Amino acid sequence: MRKDILLLIAGQFWKNVFKSKAIYLLMGIVVILLIYAAFSGMSYHDQNHFREDHQKMARESWEANPDKHPHRMAHFGTFAFRLKHPLSFFDFGIESFTGNAVFLEAHKQNMVNFSEASFSTSLLRFGELSMAMILSTILPLIIFFIGYRAIAAERENGTLKVLLTQGAKWNEILVGKSIGLWGIALLFTLPFFITTFIMLLIEGHTGTDEWMRLGLITTVYLTYTFIICLITISVSAASHSSKNALVILLGLWLLMIILLPRTSQALGAYFYETPTKLEFRAAIEEEVIQYGDSHDPNDPHFNHLRDSVLKVHNVNSVTELPFNYSGFVMSQGEKISTEIYNRHFNDLLDQYRRQNMLSRTLALINPYLAIKNLSMTLSGTDFETYVDFQKQAEDYRYNLAQTMNDLQMKYISAGVNSSEGKLNVVDRSEWKSFPDFKFNPITIGAALRYEFISIFSVILWLGISVLFLRYFSKNAKAI
Repeated sequence: MRKDILLLIAGQFWKNVFKSKAIYLLMGIVVILLIYAAFSGMSYHDQNHFREDHQKMARESWEANPDKHPHRMAHFGTFAFRLKHPLSFFDFGIESFTGNAVFLEAHKQNMVNFSEASFSTSLLRFGELSMAMILSTILPLIIFFIGYRAIAAERENGTLKVLLTQGAKWNEILVGKSIGLWGIALLFTLPFFITTFIMLLIEGHTGTDEWMRLGLITTVYLTYTFIICLITISVSAASHSSKNALVILLGLWLLMIILLPRTSQALGAYFYETPTKLEFRAAIEEEVIQYGDSHDPNDPHFNHLRDSVLKVHNVNSVTELPFNYSGFVMSQGEKISTEIYNRHFNDLLDQYRRQNMLSRTLALINPYLAIKNLSMTLSGTDFETYVDFQKQAEDYRYNLAQTMNDLQMKYISAGVNSSEGKLNVVDRSEWKSFPDFKFNPITIGAALRYEFISIFSVILWLGISVLFLRYFSKNAKAI
């Protein structure tokens, strides 16, 4: 292919597109949408400050407790708040439908609550206008609208036949048109990433992880727009008229953006049904009851445990043990209930992952799903990032409860079984020495390990779109 011919065809395509006033109207609309999406996304800054302030308040409340029994402190508990990822303003993902705070206490794993959806109207289910949503959903429609006439219209008015008789080759025409269309698509795309870059700088995010994520997001979306451009030119070359090309491209948009994503979600929920919150909690509590109640002194399981402990230490009564037996029982009860919860929780996560796997698998036939999954993952608003917060919060809760149990075993007299009274207490300095909860976002490598299919899909569709263009460069007709 001759470079000068490619540039000439691409440049001519640009001139023809910008002769129409419609392109300026589209650009104006996209700029307005960008400003609105960027403004909406900046709310993450206020929300993070809100969550940081409440995490600080929860910590101050924890440290303000006077000298008291450790078990009472374990039930006093504290809160864990999930901070938004710095790139969450680019792609909201599932952020609005997942909770952001959880109360941590002994013997009980509470659900993450206070999602934005729980405080919003049902209109939220139609989606939020984020920068990622505009690029993945609206931009393909704009590209289809701009490029559907690229080849079909020239075939209709005879211009295509003139180009071929003047020495231009089919592959040069198609590639030149594709370059021209992609160049126009970049005019719509790049402002989003420039805005994201500026917003990260303003917020003072200088970490390597954030910039690597932004670089990958940019690469993913530029590849996505290039794929859409190649598909658009291929369809235009294969269509006998501009009208047919537009109908086919609109059908593809409906299939890619609306039908397949909705279908994959519905099928996933149908084939891999998950229990309700009430059913989930009931199953855990039923199994815990089967093991025994650590708060019941006459419970058979813990009676057997007591006899075993007395035998090991060669004593006749728990008052003769070198530690507080009640603290030991609480520790064992906490261990049992946590193991049961983690098993049920992991089973639930596996079921959700099976649902998500259907959507990921369909990404092989739908590049939009692949881009959506990668965008959420790189923006830190995906399912696995949320799960990682839940696991960190549960680990912290378990360590807190067991630390309080250890304090009870160590500092409370062996014969004391009650948590009441001013004598059965531990110094308040112990509360301050226990570290506060700090959420550490999942690393980029750990996040991407779940998106192998999506990465493969993007590469696959890039190859398929190139093959489409090559096929029509050999088989297309001028009339």
